Amino acid sequence: MSISAPHPDALDALGWLSAARRLPSPNCDARPQGTAIELIVIHNISLPPGVFEGDAVIDLFTNRLDWDAHPYYQGIRGLKVSAHFFIRRDGALIQFVPCSLRAWHAGASSWQARDCCNDFSIGIELEGTDDLPFTDAQYAALAPLVQLLKQAYPIRAVVGHSDIAPGRKTDPGPHFAWQRIDEQSA
Repeated sequence: MSISAPHPDALDALGWLSAARRLPSPNCDARPQGTAIELIVIHNISLPPGVFEGDAVIDLFTNRLDWDAHPYYQGIRGLKVSAHFFIRRDGALIQFVPCSLRAWHAGASSWQARDCCNDFSIGIELEGTDDLPFTDAQYAALAPLVQLLKQAYPIRAVVGHSDIAPGRKTDPGPHFAWQRIDEQSA
């Protein structure tokens, strides 16, 4: 399901979005006390890479992935990660972690000389790869989500994973249309 227009009660007090399918992940914890949410980090993910059908990403974020189901999974065996939001190719929006908690999406990261971006960011994963364009349905879900988050929190920037972990990460990749988000979520 995608969200069409933000409204004041779209996020509850914990930061669960009413328009998103809720699948709580155990891969989260408390943000440092007094830390404001100031950053949105855009990622891409597909499991195995380039495969968009199935629930492998959901299973990874909820610690239910069958590590033996595909040879690629051996390289990520035991990984404990999550994101706040995941937007599928069809625009379906899933939330794993409420915005009030720290999702484990950024890893070793730094933004404007500030380390540990998970502490002060919201992670949004788009189902995709660096090598393919994202879908219109994904942008149609992402733009109002970013707009809503900017209204709810003191967001200072929207960046890619590659911006906060250069040399280590490349997502969302060269096919991500930043101008579509800038224009639609301003």
